[in-house]
Amino acid sequence: MATPALPAKPRKPDWLRVKLPVGPEYAKVRRLVEEHKLHTICESGNCPNMGECWGAGTATFMILGNVCTRSCSFCAVATGRPNEYDTDEPRRVAEAIQLMGVKHAVLTSVNRDELKDRGASIWYETVVQVKQLSPETTIETLIPDVKANWAALDTMIAGGQEVVSHNIETVGSLYRLVRPQAKYDRSLEQIRRTKDAGKRTKSGIMLGLGEKQDEMYQAMDDLVANGLDILTLGQYLQPTKRHLEVAEFIHPDVFAHYREEGLRRGLKYVESGPLVRSSYHAERHVNVPI
Repeated sequence: MATPALPAKPRKPDWLRVKLPVGPEYAKVRRLVEEHKLHTICESGNCPNMGECWGAGTATFMILGNVCTRSCSFCAVATGRPNEYDTDEPRRVAEAIQLMGVKHAVLTSVNRDELKDRGASIWYETVVQVKQLSPETTIETLIPDVKANWAALDTMIAGGQEVVSHNIETVGSLYRLVRPQAKYDRSLEQIRRTKDAGKRTKSGIMLGLGEKQDEMYQAMDDLVANGLDILTLGQYLQPTKRHLEVAEFIHPDVFAHYREEGLRRGLKYVESGPLVRSSYHAERHVNVPI
């Protein structure tokens, strides 16, 4: 008797193919990152837009090292026991951003659950030093789950950044599979507390993990109810064979539909497309009304 064939994995469609990174601006960004001994989520997260963004002279800097205390099943960032954090890192990040001359900078970090303040002091100092060296540069901070350490959150968002982002990543029903060390309701509360502090709020969801359409609508409603301003929607791509497989490649027309639906449900801005990532076209989000 023949062995039943396994279901075929979905093939990567043409709309997800990107150009290889080239050009003088790309080389300049890489040189600055290496010279200042910095990390970027562009590299650590295997971002498909790295060539486009670096080619335009922008990058998303990842602070507090490049080893995360979480082990989310979608993420390419290394997980384990991080080294002691580098107190000189804020200065180096600020200098690199000044040398790049960017109008808008995006900062993110790994989770540092072993730190009492979740790395909040380094977050605050980095934003402050960027503002000191580049006062005309606007800043978005993509911050991690603080595990309900609301004092740490208050410090993280107090540096003067224009946008505070925290990604819920997926719908509530998939949290145990996708973000086993996080909680859907806790991330929503973190967004609500950020909005209560008067900040411009942003979050992101990956599609293609097995979410249902009605679950996407519910997530949008939950985000609006908790004060979200800006939402990014992009296709999940499997970083390695050790990570979650792609359940479905979502057609660009579906992304367009979700964009319209999100706006209809009360979001102020929705960036939606297969290649969209948290910091993609982030400079456009600074002017969204609070």
